[in-house]
Order: sequence, then structure tokens, then C-alpha cells
Amino acid sequence: MKRAKQISNLFLPVIIAGLALITGCENDLKTLQKISANEVNKPVERYTGVDVIYSDSAKVKAHMTAPLMLNYKVAKPYTEMPKGVKVVFYDNNLKESSTIVSDYAIRREAEKTIELRKNVVGTNAQGDTFNSDELVWDESTKQIHSNKLVHVRMADGSVTDGTSFTSDESFNHWKLDNGTGKFPVNSKEIAH
Repeated sequence: MKRAKQISNLFLPVIIAGLALITGCENDLKTLQKISANEVNKPVERYTGVDVIYSDSAKVKAHMTAPLMLNYKVAKPYTEMPKGVKVVFYDNNLKESSTIVSDYAIRREAEKTIELRKNVVGTNAQGDTFNSDELVWDESTKQIHSNKLVHVRMADGSVTDGTSFTSDESFNHWKLDNGTGKFPVNSKEIAH
């Protein structure tokens, strides 16, 4: 009898712990189901093979392509391009003035900005290239800027690096703060 009482004294705490564990798992499962239901019901539009032309006053200004685009219709709507994007800008004569490619992009609708991230490469018509981990295109001001390191390789072989980069959409008028660089020098020009 004494032995049975000892076993029941040990068995009772094990049962209570088991019930607490089951109840805890049940609450966690309910929480996971609730979160999952919210994700499923999140208003998302999914597009593949995206090909968009931006125009102003019936003139083509830019052409954007992306393999995947997700539109989130939430309180602050945004569009995500998780598999990369390519944007080609055109001048008034429909001549290509610059391009930007990146591995990821997000457009914030209210701010009218597109954040281009991961392996961002911009190129102007002269053949200068601008590499960074992030460039931000402001659609309202038609400027591109970054506070990340930007590496510029000019068509003449000059190379410069710096931060606080600002440029127009065509990468023709750009400014780079905190810069360092290498510039080719023609010895014949120095002698004269």
C-alpha cells in the first residue's frame, strides 16, 4: 500500500507536467494557425514575366522588366521584385540614356521610391558604370542616391569610390562624397 502511494505521488506531478505541456503546445499551435491564416489572407498580387513601360505625356521614359513582382495591398502598399529587376531609361529621342539592374528591388508606393539592392549596377550612355549594394531611385525628383559605398568605373579607365552618392536618372550629373580614386594620366599632357 505504501509502495502504491509512493508511485501515485510521483505519477501526479508527471501527469500535471504533461497536461501543462499539451496545453502549451495547443496554444502555440493556435498561434501558428492564426499567423498562417493572416499570411494567406494578406492581399498579394503575383505577376511573372513583368514588362512595364513608363511614359510621360505620351513619351516613353523607362522600360522595366522583372521575372517576379509581388504587389502587397496593405495599409502602406508596396511592390517587391525578389528575383531582380532591370530598368532602362530613355531620353526625349527614345535613345537609351542609362540602365540599372539589381538582384532585388522594392517600390514604396506612398514615397514614390524604388530601393534597388544586391549587386546593383547602373550604366550611363558614355559607358561609365556605378556599382553598389544599394541605390534608391526617387521617382518624384528623378534622382538616384545612396548612403552606401558606390564604386564608379568611368569609360576612360578612372576609378573612384565613395559614399553619399547622388545622380540624375541618366547618371550624367553625379556627385560622390568621401571619395578616393585612381585616374589615368597621359605623360605627354604633363610635359606640355
